[in-house]
Amino acid sequence: MKSMEQKTSNIRNTIDLRHSLHREPELSGKEAGTAEKLKIFLQERKPDRLITGLGNHGLLAVYNGRKPGQTVLLRCEIDAVPVEEDLDVPYRSVKPGVAHKCGHDGHMAIMAGVAGELHLYPPDTGTVLLLFQPAEENGSGAAMVLGDAKFKGFQPDIVFALHNLPGFPMGSVITKTGPFSCASSGLIIKMKGKSSHAGEPLMGISPAPAVAELIQGFEHLCRHDEGVFITLIHCVIGEIAFGTSPENAVVMATLRAPTGELMDKLSSSSVALVKKTAEKFGLKLQILWTEEFPVTVNSKEADSIIRETAESLKLETIELAKPFPWSEDFGHFTGRFGGALFGLGAGADTPPLHNPSYDFPDQLAETGIAMYMRIIERTLNT
Repeated sequence: MKSMEQKTSNIRNTIDLRHSLHREPELSGKEAGTAEKLKIFLQERKPDRLITGLGNHGLLAVYNGRKPGQTVLLRCEIDAVPVEEDLDVPYRSVKPGVAHKCGHDGHMAIMAGVAGELHLYPPDTGTVLLLFQPAEENGSGAAMVLGDAKFKGFQPDIVFALHNLPGFPMGSVITKTGPFSCASSGLIIKMKGKSSHAGEPLMGISPAPAVAELIQGFEHLCRHDEGVFITLIHCVIGEIAFGTSPENAVVMATLRAPTGELMDKLSSSSVALVKKTAEKFGLKLQILWTEEFPVTVNSKEADSIIRETAESLKLETIELAKPFPWSEDFGHFTGRFGGALFGLGAGADTPPLHNPSYDFPDQLAETGIAMYMRIIERTLNT
């Protein structure tokens, strides 16, 4: 009875934490308040070691077993997204234009619940690392954590992360061996010509024809049937000055592909196209890259652990036919250590991620905690 009461209390505390985090969301790189709340919560769950300020605002809670063994790392994200919330709930975001619309508040709650369980029931062998990672949304957080000197002493044998997925049955487990989510990169193209009077456009060098040609050229590089595509996300030509022919243009696009090899080919082809077009129209050129996400690849071993865990909990398992088109910087971890990212169904009729009406379903927290605790048990006791 005491064990059941402790479990119920742990779930309730994690849900309360989620609501508190949801109320005060913070964008990538600005998660100081979120980190402080997590620090207080984790200190009460008495990890053997708690590292703060990791990769800027990240935290790492370390739970050691009674005997040495394998090391497993679990990761959640702590940042929110720039979306105005459209929910009438007591824990509605108080930050205008910022909200937890990707469910990272729920992911943090699940990981905090795992900390609560490990406090009550430490592992017999090995070490569990609970990573609360900053800045996932802009693709910089994982690399910052891995490059932080405070992380250098840790060498996990295997890594896991989860993401809630609206559109799938509540509590189902979505998985796939191999590529789970696509690589993506933000491409920024800056072109400079020469301005002139709008009545004498031939006296200048307008970047407008080059932009038009680029947009068409990008479409020819896409292979939608293979999941290789380019999305134009921003374009500016000249200034709001009807008497002036434009001099400058900025084009931004997101490149996306399901494998690292295809991503490299798409990036090279895009750069070649941009350089050729700029040269054709006599434009000065600057190319920049931003928000670069690698492919997240699930190892066969880690995927098997996820499937066996879901089966032991009698959860529905859904096999993906192809990788998700969205990107996750957890690929930095699976690429270095080996591991897997899996999905938890958030309900077939739940609004999609990044939607103003989306809200992480509280009932999913218990499922996530159970999955992680069984994964820990299977990983450290094999």
